Amino acid sequence: MSLFITLSGQRIPYELYRSTRTRRLGVTVFRDGKVRVTLPSGMDVARAEAFLRDKSAWIIRVLARMSKQAARTVPLPAGSYADYKKAARVLVETRLPELNERYGFSYKRISIRNQKTRWGSCSKRGSLSFNYRIAFLRPELADYLLIHELCHLKEMNHSIRFWTLVAKVLPNFRELRRELRAIRLR
Repeated sequence: MSLFITLSGQRIPYELYRSTRTRRLGVTVFRDGKVRVTLPSGMDVARAEAFLRDKSAWIIRVLARMSKQAARTVPLPAGSYADYKKAARVLVETRLPELNERYGFSYKRISIRNQKTRWGSCSKRGSLSFNYRIAFLRPELADYLLIHELCHLKEMNHSIRFWTLVAKVLPNFRELRRELRAIRLR
C-alpha cells in the first residue's frame, strides 16, 4: 500500500508493509529512494506515521545521500545486452591472464552476468564472475576489479593478507575501491 507523508516540508511517498513475523516497527530506505515502513499486523497506521516523523531527520539524510549516488550510475550507451556482454568477456579474457602473471593463480571458469548489486565474485571452486558493466569502467577501475577477484582465489575474505595481495599490484587500491563503490549498478 503506497501512502505519502510530509517530513520537513518534503512530501515523501512510502510503502506500508504489514508482517505477521515482525514484532516492532521498522523503516527501510532502498537505493531507488523508496521508503518502506514495516509494522506488525494489528498495529495502527497512525503509529507508523508517528514513527516516520520520529525518524524524519534520518530518512531525509539517507534520501539526500541516495540522490547524490544516483548521479553516479554507470552510463549505458545505446546497444544490446548481448553486445555489452561480448565486450565485457573480451576485456576480462584479455586482461585477466595479463594481471594474473604477477600472481600465478589458477581459475576454472569465467562468467559475465547482469548482476544487480555486485561487480564481481569468486566461488570456492575457482569460478570468477563479473558484471557486464565492467566494459564501461575506465581501465584502472576494471583492473582493480579483476585483481580483487583474482586475489580471492588465494584469500576468500577481506583480511589483511587479502589486501596485501591486492596492494602487490595496485598500491593505490584504496582510492580505486572508494571510486568503484561510489558507482551505482542500477
